[in-house]
Amino acid sequence: MIVHLLTEQQKNLLIGKRYFSNSYFNPIQDINDNWIISQEEVLNATYEDVLWVKDLATIEYIAKPPIINFN
Repeated sequence: MIVHLLTEQQKNLLIGKRYFSNSYFNPIQDINDNWIISQEEVLNATYEDVLWVKDLATIEYIAKPPIINFN
Protein backbone atom coordinates (compact mmCIF):
# COMPACT_ATOMS: atom_id res chain seq x y z
CA MET A 1 0.00 0.00 0.00
CA ILE A 2 1.32 3.45 -0.91
CA VAL A 3 1.30 6.13 1.79
CA HIS A 4 2.60 9.68 2.13
CA LEU A 5 5.72 10.44 4.16
CA LEU A 6 5.76 13.16 6.83
CA THR A 7 8.46 14.77 8.91
CA GLU A 8 7.76 14.95 12.63
CA GLN A 9 7.11 18.69 12.26
CA GLN A 10 4.57 18.04 9.47
CA LYS A 11 2.93 15.35 11.61
CA ASN A 12 2.54 17.87 14.43
CA LEU A 13 0.93 20.37 12.03
CA LEU A 14 -1.72 17.81 11.05
CA ILE A 15 -2.75 16.67 14.54
CA GLY A 16 -6.34 17.81 15.08
CA LYS A 17 -6.71 19.11 11.50
CA ARG A 18 -9.54 18.10 9.22
CA TYR A 19 -8.87 17.03 5.66
CA PHE A 20 -12.55 16.84 4.67
CA SER A 21 -15.83 17.65 6.43
CA ASN A 22 -15.76 15.57 9.65
CA SER A 23 -12.63 13.59 8.73
CA TYR A 24 -9.40 14.25 10.61
CA PHE A 25 -5.81 13.43 9.72
CA ASN A 26 -4.47 10.43 11.61
CA PRO A 27 -0.68 10.24 11.22
CA ILE A 28 0.79 6.90 12.23
CA GLN A 29 4.24 5.34 12.24
CA ASP A 30 5.35 2.44 10.08
CA ILE A 31 7.79 -0.32 11.00
CA ASN A 32 10.72 2.05 10.32
CA ASP A 33 9.22 4.78 12.57
CA ASN A 34 8.37 6.97 9.56
CA TRP A 35 5.37 9.23 10.12
CA ILE A 36 2.82 8.66 7.38
CA ILE A 37 -0.72 9.46 6.27
CA SER A 38 -2.93 7.52 3.90
CA GLN A 39 -3.65 8.20 0.26
CA GLU A 40 -7.30 8.72 1.22
CA GLU A 41 -6.33 11.57 3.52
CA VAL A 42 -4.22 13.21 0.82
CA LEU A 43 -6.65 12.69 -2.06
CA ASN A 44 -9.58 14.04 -0.05
CA ALA A 45 -7.77 17.03 1.47
CA THR A 46 -9.86 20.06 0.55
CA TYR A 47 -8.97 22.71 3.12
CA GLU A 48 -6.52 25.32 1.89
CA ASP A 49 -4.31 25.20 4.99
CA VAL A 50 -3.50 21.50 4.43
CA LEU A 51 -3.25 21.29 0.64
CA TRP A 52 0.53 21.04 1.00
CA VAL A 53 0.03 17.33 1.79
CA LYS A 54 -0.63 16.76 -1.92
CA ASP A 55 3.10 17.42 -2.53
CA LEU A 56 4.39 14.84 -0.03
CA ALA A 57 6.65 12.01 -1.16
CA THR A 58 5.19 8.51 -1.29
CA ILE A 59 6.57 5.28 0.16
CA GLU A 60 5.42 1.69 0.51
CA TYR A 61 3.69 1.08 3.87
CA ILE A 62 5.13 -1.67 6.05
CA ALA A 63 3.04 -2.18 9.19
CA LYS A 64 4.47 -2.65 12.64
CA PRO A 65 3.84 -6.18 13.89
CA PRO A 66 1.33 -6.42 16.74
CA ILE A 67 2.65 -6.49 20.29
CA ILE A 68 1.69 -9.72 21.98
CA ASN A 69 1.99 -9.95 25.74
CA PHE A 70 2.16 -13.52 27.03
CA ASN A 71 1.95 -12.66 30.75
